[in-house]
Amino acid sequence: MKKYDKLVKNAVGRIVPTIINGEEHIPFKGVGKYIPDGRKFAPRLSSCANYPDDGNKLVPSLKEALIKAGLKDGMTISTHHHFRNGDIIAVQIFDIAHELGIKDLRWFPSASFPCQEPLIKYMEDGTINRIEGSMNGPLGKFCSQGKMKGIGVLRSHGGRYQAVQDGDVQIDIAVIAAPTADTFGNANGVNGPAACGLLGFALADSQYADKVIVVTDNLVPFPCIPWQIHGNYVDYTVKVDKIGIPEKIISGTTRITKSPDRLLIAEMTAKFCDEAGIIKDGFSYQAGAGGTSLSIGNYFGDMLRERGIKARFIRAGSNKYPVEMLEEGLVDYILDGQTFDLEGVRSMRENPNHINTSPFTSYNYHGKGNFATMVDVVILGATEVDVNFNANVVTHSDGYLLHGMGGWQNCLFSKCTILPIPLFRDRIPVIKDEVTTICGPGELIDVIVTERGIAINPKRIDLIEKLKGSELPIKTIEELKNEAEKICGVPAKPKLSDEIVAVIKWVDGTIIDAVRKVE
Repeated sequence: MKKYDKLVKNAVGRIVPTIINGEEHIPFKGVGKYIPDGRKFAPRLSSCANYPDDGNKLVPSLKEALIKAGLKDGMTISTHHHFRNGDIIAVQIFDIAHELGIKDLRWFPSASFPCQEPLIKYMEDGTINRIEGSMNGPLGKFCSQGKMKGIGVLRSHGGRYQAVQDGDVQIDIAVIAAPTADTFGNANGVNGPAACGLLGFALADSQYADKVIVVTDNLVPFPCIPWQIHGNYVDYTVKVDKIGIPEKIISGTTRITKSPDRLLIAEMTAKFCDEAGIIKDGFSYQAGAGGTSLSIGNYFGDMLRERGIKARFIRAGSNKYPVEMLEEGLVDYILDGQTFDLEGVRSMRENPNHINTSPFTSYNYHGKGNFATMVDVVILGATEVDVNFNANVVTHSDGYLLHGMGGWQNCLFSKCTILPIPLFRDRIPVIKDEVTTICGPGELIDVIVTERGIAINPKRIDLIEKLKGSELPIKTIEELKNEAEKICGVPAKPKLSDEIVAVIKWVDGTIIDAVRKVE
């Protein structure tokens, strides 16, 4: 089987394959141009006659659970990434598969992390054919070097839910590591020694996989309350000694940046939002857990406090800063997609207005609307931006695939999308003539904020009008690019071959770009 075939030019001018790993795919047609037809995928029917009347689905080991679930060559195995770099279950799954002599598996994680570097040996020996999920660090580098047997497929968080819901990816066995569970399979992430906050990225896996295994190190009597994963979807539960390394699951030290340049970018971003009329009673925003984003959120909090107004909701990745705003009464709700520190976990346990969400509600593009379009402003990062406002978040200037996509693509649909980024990193300009990899089309990216100026997308005439006469350094994106090149020189293009090693899916399941092998 060829890894890919039938190359075509898509709506953003990128050459992409339409046959990938033997399966047909649709090239990107433009934002909102591909409308799906048909019905949602459905898993196989089950019968209570095949499950214990006392609700006890406990089996002695993960190995036995995988055997009972029918693990065999060529299957699709899914895991979630709420444990981030503290995960230990994903590697154990493939240790077992290797021990059983299983080959050609598709690993379908919601994201992968450096802690899963041991899986490289299983990609080399054929246990794993490919990864279909965001790749961070060593696994991404392995893929970029053309060493993976199959083609990698990267999807956003919402795109992953869409793919499962639509039947683009059919999960044979989902393994859901849960900080707390009961023997019936009800599970949550807010309690237990490995508490990670919530388990929303495993929701699609639980609902649509043929077989579902819940693995926990904190087994409690039925019912496990709250239940974020419903035991009615679960086939087997497993009790193990440890599912994750707590100090690597979440950071207890999420901090605001101390970099003068990053603080300047944060201040300019907040002022821009204010002058654009975004900061007002009842507004909403989403910002990440990086140092610059935290600083911007802090500025927003100061503005709300000074004016005696409040935000309606914060879309999160939660951490202690939005939690403090919630508990101070500066915001009505946190709508949380994942939890980044211990205060976020505590708040989710204790605050009824700290709401557990999932990619279905927040990001799924093949739904009857989602939360993303209702957010007034979203603050995102990027590795590269080009003069057409296209942005890249997965590859570096050298072409290596080293970052995950997360919910980045989904967030672009907010009412105002702002990328606060440095003008250059390691003396390499961030603004290019053309990004190495298009993850988001420029029509959805409204503002670029750098330490040396702010560029507004020419399509946003409303924002340009509102900022007329501003003391903020409003410039064109070409001016910012030229300024960076005067300081750093014109960056060399990455040395890439024509060979495709991975593809980037857009939120609707179409292919927006392909990642080439690094030479």
